[in-house]
Amino acid sequence: MMIRNLSILFLLIIGNFSLLGQIQKVEDFIPTGYVLFEQITGDLNKDNQEDCILVVKRVNRDSIVLNRLNELVDRNRRGIIILLKNQSGYQLVAESLTCFSSENEDGGVYIPPELVISVQRGNLLIHYAHGKYGFWRYTFRYQDADFKLIGYDESNGSVIINSTLSINFLTRMKLIRENINENAQRGKEVFREFWSSVDINGLISLTDIKDFDDVDMAY
Repeated sequence: MMIRNLSILFLLIIGNFSLLGQIQKVEDFIPTGYVLFEQITGDLNKDNQEDCILVVKRVNRDSIVLNRLNELVDRNRRGIIILLKNQSGYQLVAESLTCFSSENEDGGVYIPPELVISVQRGNLLIHYAHGKYGFWRYTFRYQDADFKLIGYDESNGSVIINSTLSINFLTRMKLIRENINENAQRGKEVFREFWSSVDINGLISLTDIKDFDDVDMAY
């Protein structure tokens, strides 16, 4: 009986060592039919560990098409996977697999906006840079086991700024700044400010956004 018990204990120890060796890698979270497009790291929950943001891209031959310039382009959409670092590797906390347009979307007479994702002061920033036309940016914060939209900013123009919009969903306040100096040089704009309240019932979750192109910031 003692030999049998020792054998069982030995098997349990070996099994535990085996489980400890199964450290999850970021690649383990990429679903079938997707490839890694970009990887960003940063501390998203303020535990002094490097969390991981994966931008993934769908693989579908039907979305490889000829554009208006007769060039073959990949129009597969992109998505986001957010992993928090833990002792066993990573934990999946948010996923939206097709929320971003392709980097090869048709911008018409304009260039398509450039998607830039970063971590700043523990917040997740999803930034669309649109060259001389300006930018728009979404700020998310990790809370209630999800990423909540706490801020939105946009700028009309980047060389000479014609107007800006900033929404703080925590304070429920919106600020619009309009340049009233029509002949302004860069950095010489004169802004008139307009403050107003924002009527919202709750914070938007990142996982609820299926397509950022459809997000309406007209509050």
